[in-house]
Formats: sequence, structure tokens, C-alpha cells
Amino acid sequence: MEEMTVNHQAAIQELRDMHNITMATLKAHEQQKVLLEEDFEKLRLSLQDQVDTLTFQNQSLREKAKRFEEALRRSTDEQIDALAPYQHIEQDLKSLKEVVEMKNQQIHQQEKKISDLEKVAQKNVFLEEKVQVLQQQNEDLKARIERNLALSRQLSENNANLQESVEKESSEKKRLSQNNEELLWRLQTSPLMSPASSPLHHHALITCPASPAVVVHYASAL
Repeated sequence: MEEMTVNHQAAIQELRDMHNITMATLKAHEQQKVLLEEDFEKLRLSLQDQVDTLTFQNQSLREKAKRFEEALRRSTDEQIDALAPYQHIEQDLKSLKEVVEMKNQQIHQQEKKISDLEKVAQKNVFLEEKVQVLQQQNEDLKARIERNLALSRQLSENNANLQESVEKESSEKKRLSQNNEELLWRLQTSPLMSPASSPLHHHALITCPASPAVVVHYASAL
């Protein structure tokens, strides 16, 4: 019984260790998920800012080109005055083109990062599924631990009852042994067991109604 209880407690401890490992794995997966979501949001905001900036620059350039075209349609004198602010427009367009190419390259790099993040997101979905499996396993482990604890309590109770029964039986055997020794001593010290007593005398004493207690003790001893 003690060996069974020790083995049972070892099994419960093993289940508890598995439960702790499962909870640590779940916590790590949750932390990784939060970090991935934060990185993705930062990247999305950065790309949105860049797109807004390029959109604004493109709109400004369109408006400037439109005003330039309108100035060309005016008279020569007006054109001279109107073209003054736009004498460096070719250089501005070249610079803006370089900026656009640089931004396009940055956008391409960001798109690659987004693609990598999408792959990470797919991996995150796999991790979420794994987390669900681990959570289910965790629930199963909890149920097994509860069942084993209930069984352990039942075994302890049975062991206590068995121990109590053994102690009662031992006490009863000790009491019967003491009673037996007392009866033997009484028989040995009784005048009926003296050497002068004949078998016929013994038979007469056994059937004598005047001493029923002696008859009972003697008959028990025989």
C-alpha cells in the first residue's frame, strides 16, 4: 500500500511538471504574438506616412506644372513674369524624380518587410493553433491531476481504515490471548486439576449442576 501511494504521488508530481512546462510554452507564444503585432503596426504606420508624403508631393508638383502650362499660354510679357518662379522647374523635377525613385526603392523594401511579416503572421496562425492544442492538453492534465488527487485521497482514506482495522484486530488478538492465558492459569490452579482427581471425578464435576461456571471453563480448556 505504501509503495502504491509513493508511485501515485510521483505520477501526480510528473503531471504537475508537465502542466508547468505547458504554461511556460503558452506564455512564450503569447509574448511572441504581441511583439509581432506591435512590429506590424509600426511598419504599417510608417508606410502610411510615406505614402501620404509622396501623395502630397505629387499633388504639389501637378499644381505647379498646371500653373506653368497656364503661364505658357499668356502673352510674351506675361510669360516672362510668369516663368520667373519656374525657371528652375526642370531641376526641381529631376530632384523630385530622384526622390520618387528613392521612395520607390524604400517602398519596395517595405513591401518585402510586409511579405516577411505576412509569413510571420501565417506562422503566428500556426502558433495560435498550437496554443489551442496546448491549452486543451493543459485542461486534460488538470483533469488528470484532479482525478489522481481524488484517487490519492481515496487511497489514503482506505489505508487509514485498513490501518485502523489492523490495529483493532491486533488489539482483539491480544485481548483473546490474555483471556486464554487467564483461563489456562485458572484451570492449572483449580483444585479440579490436582493429581488426585480421577477421570471419574472429572466426569462428575463436568456434569455437576452446582458449578456451571467451572464446567464451562473446563470444557473450553478441553
